[in-house]
Amino acid sequence: MIPVYRLHYAPDNASLIVRLTLEQLGLGYETVLVDRSRQAQRDPTYLRLNPNGLIPVLETPQGPMFETGAILLWLADTHHSSAPAPGKPDRGAYLKWLFFVSNTLHADQRMTFYPHLYVGRDLAAQAVLRETVQGRLRTHLANLDALAAQSPAWLAADAPTGLCWYLACLLRWMVLYPSDSDRGWFDLSAHPALYALLAGLECHPATRAAEVAEGLGPTPFTAPRHANPPEGSAT
Repeated sequence: MIPVYRLHYAPDNASLIVRLTLEQLGLGYETVLVDRSRQAQRDPTYLRLNPNGLIPVLETPQGPMFETGAILLWLADTHHSSAPAPGKPDRGAYLKWLFFVSNTLHADQRMTFYPHLYVGRDLAAQAVLRETVQGRLRTHLANLDALAAQSPAWLAADAPTGLCWYLACLLRWMVLYPSDSDRGWFDLSAHPALYALLAGLECHPATRAAEVAEGLGPTPFTAPRHANPPEGSAT
């Protein structure tokens, strides 16, 4: 398949969400490793693609795209798949939850991964931030589980949207990270509708392809383990 896109990625990072969507859509793409072990996302060459120094970037015929939610929506609208089309009755509902996951759920999760970026190196302040944010995450997950229980067409494993892949990856990372803190606050089995969604997504060919490419293991969403990628590192 002739590559249409170039995905700048690091294993088991937000680029995984984009990879899963590209695989589902059957699009030709090639990958470029962004080596986080040497902070390659801060290199001038990469910053010309994304001045914010974050992963991923998707190079397209129309220029580089960054911000995961924006990439997902652009791919869906460009290829008329993976999201309700403009003008469809469920477009608004899809967009509000996509942006909630991108702007709120993902942002709160990031605070638990990198608390020093928000409150500095004081360990007590980091612990307070994590505890506060984990409370918010519990509420977010309860709301998302209730949404999944309603079985909207755009949140279904048999016809995944970008939002499905976004949620699957965020829930994966909630199980795995941060590795230096108590993981007891989060139990995926307490969210049965979300668990069922993830179990269905694990059977999708896109997941199988990502497992091989990024060393995710056989149950990357329902019983995740740390990635063992063939190149690069997740951290």
